[in-house]
Amino acid sequence: MTRIAEKIYEQALDLPIEDRLALIDKLLHSANLPTSTEIDQLWIREVKRRCRDVDEGKSNLIQGDDVFRKIEKKYS
Repeated sequence: MTRIAEKIYEQALDLPIEDRLALIDKLLHSANLPTSTEIDQLWIREVKRRCRDVDEGKSNLIQGDDVFRKIEKKYS
């Protein structure tokens, strides 16, 4: 963190909790991150795509136990 950011952080710690939360909210909003609703919509689209791929035979399903065995074998 830059010196100025560190100074702002230190000053922000002196604010009442309500003001700190409002500041956090404004900073997060300014980062233009996707909202929960947008993320939910993206996941819904992805799930539908994956279901369609399975239904159309484009994807092969693997048993969870097999996946975990392969992971354990690879990383143990």
